[in-house]
Amino acid sequence: MITPVLLCGGSGTRLWPLSRQSYPKQFARIIGGESLFQASARRFTGAGFANPVIITGDDFRFIVTEQLDACGISPACIMIEPEGRNTAPAALAAALFVAAHDPKALILLVPSDHSVADAELFRDAVTHGIVAAAKGQIVTFGITPTRPETGYGWLEAGAETHPGVFRLERFIEKPDRAQAETLFRDTRHLWNAGVFLARAATLIDAFRTHAPEIFHAVEPCLDGAHPDLRFTRIASEPWAKVPENSIDYAVMEKARNVSVVRFSGHWSDLGGWETVWQESPRDEAGNAQTGKATALNCENTLLRSESGEVELVGIGLKNVVAVAMRDAVMVADLSETQSVRQAVQTLRERGAAQAAQLPVDHRPWGWFETLVLEERFQVKRIHVTPGAALSLQSHMHRSEHWIIVAGTARVTVDGAEKLLTENQSVYIPVGAVHRIENPGKVPVVLIEVQTGAYLGEDDIVRHEDLYARQA
Repeated sequence: MITPVLLCGGSGTRLWPLSRQSYPKQFARIIGGESLFQASARRFTGAGFANPVIITGDDFRFIVTEQLDACGISPACIMIEPEGRNTAPAALAAALFVAAHDPKALILLVPSDHSVADAELFRDAVTHGIVAAAKGQIVTFGITPTRPETGYGWLEAGAETHPGVFRLERFIEKPDRAQAETLFRDTRHLWNAGVFLARAATLIDAFRTHAPEIFHAVEPCLDGAHPDLRFTRIASEPWAKVPENSIDYAVMEKARNVSVVRFSGHWSDLGGWETVWQESPRDEAGNAQTGKATALNCENTLLRSESGEVELVGIGLKNVVAVAMRDAVMVADLSETQSVRQAVQTLRERGAAQAAQLPVDHRPWGWFETLVLEERFQVKRIHVTPGAALSLQSHMHRSEHWIIVAGTARVTVDGAEKLLTENQSVYIPVGAVHRIENPGKVPVVLIEVQTGAYLGEDDIVRHEDLYARQA
């Protein structure tokens, strides 16, 4: 059995404004009807695969459980990193966790934000690597290139060592255009997918040999790990001392027991808007349109409206990407989309909330979005999933009015409990201890009107919480 390890703690900005720190691209629906994370988890289920180990950040833990539940996948463990330290410490933490149960177990390290058109074909490639991995090799997977790509790292494959498995001669950093053209013409060269198959003990030994500073820093973090609801929290104090590094730099480029399996199916890391345009269905003029988007006399253009309230119209555009959301719009030449990170950094320096925060804020009980925010009042739409409940809480600086617009809610105010249905409302005075729950089988939707001198999310005193949140 192979244990998939899904790495999903990143907060990428290259697909801003759709991907943000509060809800990064792996959890978004970019291509198809499910998120990249869900597709990655589903790709490695079924015969030959054990339940996955997930490594993510504290802010994403409930998004992970919600999305796994939605596709019927039960994780073996969801490990919470106290803070992101890049892929090397996360990979070692997973290997140590799996090795504690079975050092000979095979693990498959998988980024959770890749798009693979044929999941069965990729599983077949993984199967090709099993024999080599069982004999102590670290097997990576190289994508047969379709173009001289400068946005990916490359691999150079050597002689065949097992059926379908080749010695890895070297890793190649992201090339310039001239080097990419040269690599593309040589069939030994492949794109680096960043996926690795090995025995847990083999990976641990590789870290012990090539990155001892990471090995000795991560090991006590697992010794101090503790359960929290459905999660396993890595010990935060020793984790703060763990060096930050990628698994490629820390281990793979130094190890001599690395092999590569060629994958000739369709693959993409969706690393930027130009790549999303390449992967999207396009009309005869090369235009990709998503949501309420209209292209008139356009050519090779990506138009995406991510809001049901925004009509996005492009006229006479060529080689342009335009992404419209309720709170932000990004327009760029397709050749300049790698500069989106720089734009996000500029917004962050200006203190713009849009740099990191989506207008919809996901919580373990559902989500909310701010409809209006002015001095001394705020209007929110709140969606509570069936069986969920907000914390029992109070506020020091604001009062609230709740108006139920869908479903049936159980509301508690200072110990008094009652059911409210559509078109009914309740007033929550400043300082009152209150909670709303959804005891039904359909979502509860309410409009919340806050009034007061301070309306920040940190004006919450939690008296009881089903999800053990501390803030």
